[in-house]
Amino acid sequence: MKVLLGKKIAMTQVFRPDGSVVPVTLIEAEPSVVVAVRNNVQGRSVMVVGFDKTTNVTKAEAGVTGDLGTFRTLREFPLADGETAERGTAITVSAFAVGDTVNIVGTSKGRGFQGVVKRHGFHGHPRTHGHKDQERKSGSIGAGGIQRVFKGMRMAGRMGSDRVTVKNLEVMTIDTEKNMIGIKGAVPGSRGSLVTILATEGNVWLK
Repeated sequence: MKVLLGKKIAMTQVFRPDGSVVPVTLIEAEPSVVVAVRNNVQGRSVMVVGFDKTTNVTKAEAGVTGDLGTFRTLREFPLADGETAERGTAITVSAFAVGDTVNIVGTSKGRGFQGVVKRHGFHGHPRTHGHKDQERKSGSIGAGGIQRVFKGMRMAGRMGSDRVTVKNLEVMTIDTEKNMIGIKGAVPGSRGSLVTILATEGNVWLK
């Protein structure tokens, strides 16, 4: 299974041979290291990948990586039936090629507490006919005689900071010297946030 951890850097654009412009998100993906191969609590074979070397870790985390160093991020990825991985293997951007199709998993930007207009796209009330200061309020939520709010009711609340998966994005550029990979289109998350790149074919992680 081809998988890579990286940091979202910025957006730019590249040109195809026919002159068309393609928006591209640049992801800095320093080599990730397979720090362990084991069975999880369900008995499934998984590989543990370490990313972003650091010195500030707990003793428990340091015990997992051992002589391979310490990492800021550790992630588990299930292996397909019959698939193996060797401890200490480095995973770089060269694992992918231009034209590959990938899935990107990240955490969306946090928007804080938002109203129904921004959070759910409500149109709001008209600015006339006695509405005054109620232009962006939700209005009636419909719960009458039942005297409770139904689950899933679209109301104001915390927005963003959700795990988001964007599927079937194309790899546009790969720079092995700078450990940079360019993905077509937008990628969830803010600059510097952690993203996971998974090959669309042969991916068992999202099943």
